[in-house]
Amino acid sequence: MREKRFGAGRVIVVVLVAISALVGGSAFAGPKVHVGRACAEAERPSLDQVDHAGFDALLKKYVDGQGMVSYAAWKANAADAQALDDYLVRLGCVDLSKAPSAKGKLVFWINAYNAVTIKGILREYPTTSIRNHTAKFGYSIWKDLLLIVDGRGYSVDDMEHTILRKMGEPRIHFAIVCASKGCPPLLNQAYTAAKLDEQLTFNARRFFAQPINLQVDAGRKSVAISSLMKWYGGDFAASPQAQIQQLRGYFPNADQLGWIDEGALTYRYLDYDWSLNEKR
Repeated sequence: MREKRFGAGRVIVVVLVAISALVGGSAFAGPKVHVGRACAEAERPSLDQVDHAGFDALLKKYVDGQGMVSYAAWKANAADAQALDDYLVRLGCVDLSKAPSAKGKLVFWINAYNAVTIKGILREYPTTSIRNHTAKFGYSIWKDLLLIVDGRGYSVDDMEHTILRKMGEPRIHFAIVCASKGCPPLLNQAYTAAKLDEQLTFNARRFFAQPINLQVDAGRKSVAISSLMKWYGGDFAASPQAQIQQLRGYFPNADQLGWIDEGALTYRYLDYDWSLNEKR
């Protein structure tokens, strides 16, 4: 009887371990897709030394002034599709042991996030939304499309949450673009250390200039703001009111919105548009 009970206990333990794995989600992790490749070069650059000119040229060609992307034309152009792949390889051919400047690190991972996201959409195109490819169970562009950097795979989730958000520059949320209309518009140029502050400021102001992201009613002292702030507002300030006060300088006609700094305001979050940021 003791031996039989021990055997049953082993079965229970196995079942509990299996349930734990299912709850944790690891049993449903999607198949990993790798872009870039391990670098064989003896001398590899630091993050500061990466040349983003090739990506810049592609963005200028396929992204318009409103941040909409010509995915169909990009995918149809084999040379430019390959040029994106080549850029991803160059991103991976860095030496992470070489300490970069803060700006160089931000620039590298912002560009990497955007390039991998574009690559993820081009792999699936035609599609209507990135959310068609971000399943909790199975393959997700956010978690399972990995850029090989210095021999290790990084998903865009890794780039955003374990690297960029920890660098103390919350305006990255106006620079990394999830291929959706509710996201900040994709800048039609690569980010560079020399222009980083200017580029982040430009994209923040452009984001809030769109009614789908910001609606201000001075008479009622109310602000309706993008759900981006519901998810990531804590990176800017502790409370929603403080977040809006901090962001006010990027709002249209900011000099006429002094009442926001007085604190007596109401706020709500706008619906997020997950449809593809596609130029048609």
